[in-house]
Amino acid sequence: MELPIKSKRLYIAEFDESMAESVHINSLDEDNRRFVPDEVFETVAEARETISRLISFYSKKDVPLVYAVMLNDGRQIGHIQAVPIPTGWEIGYHIAKPFRGNGYATEAVEAFLSKILLYLDITQLYGICHAENVASRKVLEKCGFTLIYEGLGQYHGKEEEICKYINQQPECR
Repeated sequence: MELPIKSKRLYIAEFDESMAESVHINSLDEDNRRFVPDEVFETVAEARETISRLISFYSKKDVPLVYAVMLNDGRQIGHIQAVPIPTGWEIGYHIAKPFRGNGYATEAVEAFLSKILLYLDITQLYGICHAENVASRKVLEKCGFTLIYEGLGQYHGKEEEICKYINQQPECR
């Protein structure tokens, strides 16, 4: 995939190990702990180890593809990802708490969506979130995802109330 992906205020780039401290700090807020506990890194070393693994995935297309979301000034403020699931691919994203409420998640998803669909040669992408994660639901809806299921489902290894969305793009190859 051609990187960086640029938008008005952000760019999306591959992670590098120098981002370990910001990834660690950005992962520690209470919403991240509640909604995506597998993306909490208690130490910089843990974040660095995960980044190293994610970097090794960039040459493959059947593994999670996770990229840094950066402000144009170079600060890493979150991540965006495409993850294989049994029914296709799922989008995920996180913006660190100090940067939320500014539309960065929506801007990142809008910039990423067409590029990742083209790169993976797919026409649809799912968005799955905890039903109480109102912010993620709003981002998905603003970015053209349609709610297709609301109810109990597996979420991080537990039965939870979830919302499942889909974004379908016409084939244009």
